[in-house]
Amino acid sequence: MIQIMYKSIGIIHTPFKEQVNTPIQGIFSPDGKGEVEVFPQYTDGLRDISGFSHLILIYHFHLAEGYSLLTKPFLEKESKGIFAIRHFNRPNNIGLSVVKLYDVRGNILEIGEVDIVDGTPLLDIKPYVPDFDVRNNVKKGWYEYASNRQEYEKSKGVQPYP
Repeated sequence: MIQIMYKSIGIIHTPFKEQVNTPIQGIFSPDGKGEVEVFPQYTDGLRDISGFSHLILIYHFHLAEGYSLLTKPFLEKESKGIFAIRHFNRPNNIGLSVVKLYDVRGNILEIGEVDIVDGTPLLDIKPYVPDFDVRNNVKKGWYEYASNRQEYEKSKGVQPYP
């Protein structure tokens, strides 16, 4: 097995101090705002980013503890394979979120639609480009028939972590 190491390029700041109070997806947090503090040595890499409405943030789940290959997703009662869900306890604790970009001030990005715990180490930023990132005729797997899906989507509420 190859060991892979990454270094943080910044820190994500949000109002969510604990996993239990953090939204499970940004789409359910339209008013959730935060900031991405990109370390000064990476500021030049933010050039031209202000023209995008949304960004993809890739980060390290720094509060994750271990993992199981079978885990109960937040919207379901039965366990699923870890690679078929978006739980933070994974073999590699890598997270991905699509966030709304409001403003760029030097090395600070003001973001919205946030579903990330405060203090999360940022690994990378990519622009969200619908021409590349949106797919047609997709299948939703188990989520299509999730027992709590319709009730949850209707309320757009924030569910606690299990």
